[in-house]
Amino acid sequence: MITADQTFTSLPCGFLSTLQIFYMNPRYILFIHLVINDMVQVTLSVALFIITYISQINVSICCILLLIAMFTTENTPLNLACMAVECYIAVCFPLRHVQICTVRRTLKLIDLIWGTSTLSVLPDLFITLATEPLDFFKSQLYCLPDVIFRNPHIVKKRDITYIIYLVIVWLVIFYTYFRILITAKTASKDAKKARNTILLHGCQVLLCMATYVGTLLQTTLTLWFPNNYTLDCLFACYIIIHILPRSISSIIYGVRDKTFRRYLKRYLECKASPQ
Repeated sequence: MITADQTFTSLPCGFLSTLQIFYMNPRYILFIHLVINDMVQVTLSVALFIITYISQINVSICCILLLIAMFTTENTPLNLACMAVECYIAVCFPLRHVQICTVRRTLKLIDLIWGTSTLSVLPDLFITLATEPLDFFKSQLYCLPDVIFRNPHIVKKRDITYIIYLVIVWLVIFYTYFRILITAKTASKDAKKARNTILLHGCQVLLCMATYVGTLLQTTLTLWFPNNYTLDCLFACYIIIHILPRSISSIIYGVRDKTFRRYLKRYLECKASPQ
């Protein structure tokens, strides 16, 4: 299942980057960024998941892997919120869409996404460096966030950050959805399709938010499966938090998008791309 998801998710990058229609379109630029980000996140999470079962590793190496995984994990809901805004502008302000959503602004928006995630994640490292002894970073431990970033201040900071993320992203999703919903009542078929796309974004964000309630989820699963927590619960949490949210992206822009579907079909059939 994990291998199939990685293969299906990474497939778009094989031909998106070769077609100008995609990498010059802000919507697909955000999508390409989302796919690459999710590829990195899933690859790292798989590696960390396997390492946790096999053995302990050096804390310094684990910190690097965890930081990258945390960056990419927090990028996903922010990227989805930006895609929802782009869709809202395309439907509600079609005449200004080309002026507002330019390639340059889209790239700056991606920089902002990474900057926001960096400001959220790096304090965990700084607090750990300031509070843990030097021997801690030379020791061997299981590579889990709660084991490495174990300071109580980090936990409180993370909870506050997740709540802020939750509120902001959901406000964006709800606002764009209902504005598009109003427009779709008297507008074209494209507006109605955009409304459904925003709804799917909302479902994907809901699954991504499982990351923000991961501790509660693990506690609940521990109560349900007290005898098999180590194996069953960790694997279930991994599937729910990391795999399911990232399985929807290819469906939203692979199956539903006509342009994407046409080029993907030609790509899979090894035909020349239409001009």
